[in-house]
Amino acid sequence: MKKILFAALLIVLPLLAAAQQHMPEIDDYHRFMKSKTMVVLDDALLSDYNVVIKEVMERSWTITPFEIITSQEFFDIKDNPELSFLMTTTVSFAKDKTKARYKFISLLMGEPKANVRTMPDLCSLPLSYLQVEDESYHYKLEAFVLFIQNHVKNVMQNEKLIGENALKQYNSHAKGELANKTLLLTKEDLAKDLQTPQAIKAIYPYKFEIVSREEVADAIKRQDKDAVFLHKVGPEGTRIRARVYKVLVGAADSKLYYWDYGMIKMASDDAFQASDLKKLK
Repeated sequence: MKKILFAALLIVLPLLAAAQQHMPEIDDYHRFMKSKTMVVLDDALLSDYNVVIKEVMERSWTITPFEIITSQEFFDIKDNPELSFLMTTTVSFAKDKTKARYKFISLLMGEPKANVRTMPDLCSLPLSYLQVEDESYHYKLEAFVLFIQNHVKNVMQNEKLIGENALKQYNSHAKGELANKTLLLTKEDLAKDLQTPQAIKAIYPYKFEIVSREEVADAIKRQDKDAVFLHKVGPEGTRIRARVYKVLVGAADSKLYYWDYGMIKMASDDAFQASDLKKLK
């Protein structure tokens, strides 16, 4: 169960309230489809995120009308049930007992007397550990924005995708399709024993490439229908005890092909492991 806090405001909330009040219902998704989506900019000066999200929204947001707003404007209008909000949130998990904080991109619904901790969360994806540089995910934002829209449409067809572990349900439907895709892996995200093509070939039977971040960004930009990229979220040496998320996302269809996370016990655990590859066969 997660606690969600708006950007840098770090609002503390009880775990029970987060679990009971933050979970959306199918009516919230129907309400979203009739809403106008307000894209909330980060407060940070010279934020690269703000530049990128504006460009991505213009190119790729088609599901609802949208408008760009500041965080102050968000607080003025968050109670409006006819508005939805795409924004970064700071997330911590009470069960983890680590006080680790992560940055997510979240799609929330406005409602009367709303605050971020209780607004219905239609979809949230991890971007980075809070202290990790933003450049680790900026080039992937377009794929995430496309996935959020697709997820809403999928929920409208299948209410079982609503829930705390909803995104993990995509695993059973998508992993078998990797045989026809090229898996793009960056060396920085791989465990040390997987950083050569030979090591990966010994475990993974399908096509793959070890590439740069720039090559992943290019595959997303040109909507490469054959490419699936790895998105790994971890503390990147800033701490030891924390969650590591490992997500495989289609560069063109923005489908989730693999979703998993776990707690790390040592710095070397903060990587895509041989055990992850074995699950994909």
